[in-house]
Amino acid sequence: MSWRPSDRRRAYTTVGGAVCVLAVTLAACGGRDAWLQEPLPKRGPVYPPAPVAADAPRVRLQTTLGDIVIALYPERAPITCENFLRYVREGFYDGTIFHRVVWEQPGPAVVQGGGFTRSLQRKPTHEPIRNEATNGLSNLRGTVAMARGADPHSATSQFFINYLDNDYLDHRDESAYGYAVFGVVVEGMEIVDRMSLVPTRRDPATGLENVPMVDLVIERARLVPAAADGVGG
Repeated sequence: MSWRPSDRRRAYTTVGGAVCVLAVTLAACGGRDAWLQEPLPKRGPVYPPAPVAADAPRVRLQTTLGDIVIALYPERAPITCENFLRYVREGFYDGTIFHRVVWEQPGPAVVQGGGFTRSLQRKPTHEPIRNEATNGLSNLRGTVAMARGADPHSATSQFFINYLDNDYLDHRDESAYGYAVFGVVVEGMEIVDRMSLVPTRRDPATGLENVPMVDLVIERARLVPAAADGVGG
């Protein structure tokens, strides 16, 4: 039996008495790792929202599912890129998880991480940064943007990868400030697509929604040499 996104959504977003049904359904469908055997969605390649410079800083995220390489846009988002690289240099992301995976319906199609440990403990961060969502980079498939709270200028360490086009997250005006894109996936987009299939739950202890039922761990995040190799995925 294979899971369709709509099947998973119905099974895993139900609360209360349906927890037992969820457990039985998981067992019937091959256990909690059944999603790893699902065919990957055919979403097409990544088209960068702007050309990637050959000497652009690149960061490799070594995850439990495989490596993801992100090329940055320091000319378009200098504050955001330096902030991200600061956390990378400090080893901040090592051992953190992708703690939020949102399916394309009803919410934004994103995989979000960079702030929590495997036990869902929030890591202390540096001060928030100014939002650079006015840089003209759109939240298209494969782009990486800063997560934030209600305050447009509240981003710290957390980021998300758009696995589908989410251009409604772009800057519109002061009342819809948007989310600052600062990079794009140039290797390993298939890893992001695989992550997007993970079953999720609400964590009652923290109140976090869309938490993967299997840990998606960033084992290491490191700067890698730049290379003019085009965009993969």
